[in-house]
Amino acid sequence: MCSTAKALSRNPLGIIALFIVLVYGFASLVTTFSSAFTHDERILLVYFLVTFPVLVLLIFAWLVSCHSSKLFGPTDFKNEDNYVRMHIAAAISLATASAKDPSKDKELDINNLTNIILDAGPVAKDHTSTQNSHILWVDDRPENNVYERRAFEAIGISFSLALTTSEALSMLHRQKFAAVISDMGRKEGPREGYKQLDTMRAEKDYTPLFFYAASNAPEHIRETKDHGGQGCTNNAQDLFEMVTKTIINRH
Repeated sequence: MCSTAKALSRNPLGIIALFIVLVYGFASLVTTFSSAFTHDERILLVYFLVTFPVLVLLIFAWLVSCHSSKLFGPTDFKNEDNYVRMHIAAAISLATASAKDPSKDKELDINNLTNIILDAGPVAKDHTSTQNSHILWVDDRPENNVYERRAFEAIGISFSLALTTSEALSMLHRQKFAAVISDMGRKEGPREGYKQLDTMRAEKDYTPLFFYAASNAPEHIRETKDHGGQGCTNNAQDLFEMVTKTIINRH
């Protein structure tokens, strides 16, 4: 009993479970003395016993839907050191990717960076399906995105690389991906990213696609949505956040 309580206390969900057990245990103990209660006191006790489970269920649903990344503790991973190393490696790679181009208009925010990495926790935890953590990255200059890929890889995401639109479409025909990250202009043309996206949607391929290009202007974001894409940015932090949230929500 004591060892079970210790194990539960290491996880946020476990702490909630312990609290529920304690409250309901106390309520059950109180019922043994209910014969001494007045009629109104008995009614209050019945109301509590009936409504408390419903309240717990609603709170649990809210936590899972809105704060799922906060429900994992280090012991949810096979090795607590791996959990820490994963967050450190992802943070370093993402910070390097964000800082490598000082011309970008978004400053490096350490607190925001930390929150982004923590929110990606469920992706790191879920290795049950390769498809759920495998991304296709389309760029004719993949060497420009090394640190961005390392940040994703640190939380368990793997990549297949394509240099051209035709190569990317061929790979999409052969296998499923959790998402596609693409540049916009390539040797094939300055709007090749849209051409690839339009072809995918025409073929009923609705794999989430994000453009990692030179602009995150509002008009380009709108145009991306008009073509059926999920996002457009020139910032590594934004890309990491958008992609990981999409993968988590698709699970």
